[in-house]
Amino acid sequence: MSKTIEPNDHQSRAKFTAMTEGTAEDWQIIGNHFREFSKDLPSRIVDHLKLLDGDFGGFPVDRLQHSLQSATLAHRDGKDEEYVVMALLHDIGDTLGSYNHADLAATILQPFLSEENYWIVKHHGIFQGYYFFHHIGLDRDQRDQFKDHPYYDACAEFCEKYDQNAFNPDFEAENLEFFEPMIRNVMTRPKRSLYKAAK
Repeated sequence: MSKTIEPNDHQSRAKFTAMTEGTAEDWQIIGNHFREFSKDLPSRIVDHLKLLDGDFGGFPVDRLQHSLQSATLAHRDGKDEEYVVMALLHDIGDTLGSYNHADLAATILQPFLSEENYWIVKHHGIFQGYYFFHHIGLDRDQRDQFKDHPYYDACAEFCEKYDQNAFNPDFEAENLEFFEPMIRNVMTRPKRSLYKAAK
């Protein structure tokens, strides 16, 4: 019978004090912990999304409802599961990345998204600015710097159809539980990662 790995069990920890002293056995132990820990990533994402509940920031709906509306609109429009999860999580960086939320969301999602969907989430902040930058003294046409990019239209569509219009207090969005299986499906299968090839 295999022994359950306990985080405080010295037998289940590497022995080195500097990586230069590490052995294959040490890294096998660390790898085992990594595989177990990474399985819980979808749960941690859901927990972090819940932090957006009640956080209005002056908007007509809180940030969680905005996220749910965005994902619901994409889902009802027939977008695939990965796109819907991207829509749900596009603002997950708001709590820790107040000045660069799109970058933070993109970093979290990058291993799990196609190149196009990753580009959309990474640049949606600039594209979303088309709808309000002129009200706060910024250039609403900043997105035009990407006019010739192959994903320009896709990002513009995301912001028009599933982001800028997802602030309706009367909209009946699907609840978070509806999307949880999608999060688990998408975020347990990385498409790319520095560590993906490791055994």
